[in-house]
Amino acid sequence: MMLRFSVPSMSCASCVAKIEGALHAAGGQGRVDLSRKVVRVKGLSVDAALAALSGAGYPGELIEKMARPVSDDGQHFRKRLWQAAVGLGLGIPLMLWGLLGGEMMVNDATRLGWGLVGTVTALVMLLTGSHFYVGLWRSLKAKSATMDTLIALGTGTAWLYSMVLVLVPAAFPEGSRHVYFEASVMILGLINLGHALEARARGKTSEALDKLLGLKTDKALRLENGIERWVKVEDIALNDLIRVRPGDRIALDGKVIEGESLLDESMLSGEPLPVAKTAGESVFAGTVNGNGSLVIKVTAVADDSRLSKIIALVEEAQTSKLPIGRLTDAISAVFVPVVVAIAIIAAMIWYFVGPEPALSHAMVVLTTVLIIACPCALGLATPMSIMVGVGRAASMGVLVKNGEALERASKVTTVVLDKTGTLTLGKPEVRKALWLNGDETQVKQVIASLERHSSHPLSGALAALSDAPSLSVSDFQNLPGEGLAAQVATADGTQQWHIGNPRLMVRLGLGTALEALEPTFAEFARDALTPVVVAKEGELVALLGIGDPLRPDAQTAMARLKAQGKRLVLLSGDNQHTAEAVGRAVGIDEVIAGVMPDEKHQHIARLKATGAVVAMVGDGINDAPALAEADVGIAMGTGTDVAIESASLTLLAPRLEALADAFALSRATLGNIRQNLFGAFIYNVLGIPVAAGLLYPAFGMLLSPVLAGAAMAASSVTVVTNANRLKSKALKD
Repeated sequence: MMLRFSVPSMSCASCVAKIEGALHAAGGQGRVDLSRKVVRVKGLSVDAALAALSGAGYPGELIEKMARPVSDDGQHFRKRLWQAAVGLGLGIPLMLWGLLGGEMMVNDATRLGWGLVGTVTALVMLLTGSHFYVGLWRSLKAKSATMDTLIALGTGTAWLYSMVLVLVPAAFPEGSRHVYFEASVMILGLINLGHALEARARGKTSEALDKLLGLKTDKALRLENGIERWVKVEDIALNDLIRVRPGDRIALDGKVIEGESLLDESMLSGEPLPVAKTAGESVFAGTVNGNGSLVIKVTAVADDSRLSKIIALVEEAQTSKLPIGRLTDAISAVFVPVVVAIAIIAAMIWYFVGPEPALSHAMVVLTTVLIIACPCALGLATPMSIMVGVGRAASMGVLVKNGEALERASKVTTVVLDKTGTLTLGKPEVRKALWLNGDETQVKQVIASLERHSSHPLSGALAALSDAPSLSVSDFQNLPGEGLAAQVATADGTQQWHIGNPRLMVRLGLGTALEALEPTFAEFARDALTPVVVAKEGELVALLGIGDPLRPDAQTAMARLKAQGKRLVLLSGDNQHTAEAVGRAVGIDEVIAGVMPDEKHQHIARLKATGAVVAMVGDGINDAPALAEADVGIAMGTGTDVAIESASLTLLAPRLEALADAFALSRATLGNIRQNLFGAFIYNVLGIPVAAGLLYPAFGMLLSPVLAGAAMAASSVTVVTNANRLKSKALKD
């Protein structure tokens, strides 16, 4: 069972690594959503998970099963903003004092004043930075180190150095009696400002998930012995009856028992047009009822509803890791101790080898390295982009199972498509008809009456020819492999009728009559239509062509995939002629037909063996092995649950153009991740040496700790802002 915990104290990539490591050591598995401060845990009890989190220095709180994770980004933004204002309110005047020629050295004239400033600074630091110092204490107890360690050590060292200098100035060389109180509060002010801006931007990254969560309702109108009563959805069981009033949002999946209405399913399927629902049809939680009143029988409890599964998939995908993200975790696990070591070594070099005032220089270097190296940007680089990418995919009607699927989708070279239910609607219908003899309306009524007695896969299409009442049928015979025969009572009397394939008509002695229809048969074959011949009393009366209509956007979608450089393959169990006809119609040149269900995955394996990165698109149970075998399995949302479970991506709406959108979005997301990681790595690779004094020989100056704090805050905001660009980025084929 998956447990969710709110862990508000985690703040960086090092936190993620330590939490996941602690849960793994306890015998479980953990996935950290740093942006939402949520940890998902498998394989541990609640108490064991809480103990592991606390032991790592990150106390958590269980999020109840039905509860929606409460985002505190707004509150966090406001709190960090006023803390930034207080810190900068003291730090800016102190910094301006020094820049405009004010005395920053401790001497007999300034000692008392700087003592008062140091006291006020300490109070401001506790007011605006207590969360960093508490985090330091917590990490020390857990024998670990985090971003809080670097910030607390950096600002604390600057303040402690300055305060000891004020108390015992004689213990320091005269040239090193420079105070850094302004650096401590300015750093905290700038970092808090960065965290405030990050919280605001971070709130936007989870909008897609928040919208899905907002579709949930917590109450429903249950019918009990004719009495309607509002109850919590978690108290509703399978087969309970609930009333859905006009305009209400449907609370649980179910089947309509009574009433009819139009439902807005756009929030789940992406389809803008309302869908008509009558008795016997399925409805889904989160959709909105139109102007009719419905009674539905519950077919899935709250946690098993389609909406809940979609939310769970999106949450899991947003917290999943890419291989490149795991690399950053490995780096982050040792990053903070290494930075502390670098800061100490650099400070010692400046103290023992550097120019005077050596102690002041060592102090500046120590503080600056600790502050500039905070791994916030590194920790946010991958998860922020994944969160936005997966969220945008969900808003486009594409469910992404995990981050790895997103990465693999960006590399796909070959797209294999099933025919029935994928390229076609999977609903055969009479596409063409040639009426030869008799009254057309009566012939349609007879065909419909006969086919209502049949269980053949094409019988539904023929039964739909007429909605007139069924005629009296007797002596009904099912002729395997040929068709059917029966006596039908019409206004002209009782007559013998036959409906079936040309082979049946030849057996009945109508072969010569069929020869005259060869052009029509050829036309049907070209259009991938199955011929059905109707005879009455030994005379041909109709020739019908039944076909499975293509999805409206099939041709456009295939053209877009070709424009992306994808190799397209049609893999079908149908005959070669029909499969090739469908391939021609949609623009697929490579067709593999006559494939048995248990052979599809073998064809996928052969394609992969040639070096192709293969995506398989299907909808049926027979497609599940091939979907699992493919590098990226893509299921049609209208397909079976088995197919959807086997797939990496699911198209919620039956819109094939979403395929091209998904591939384009995957490439854009991976590009965004690379941009973020490049920026984060370059920031640290360049920032640490500069903070350690690399530029001093050339320019005679050290980087200010205040500028280091500003740079660190800016790096995190830049990563989050860049990730949010994915929400509006134009997707190019």
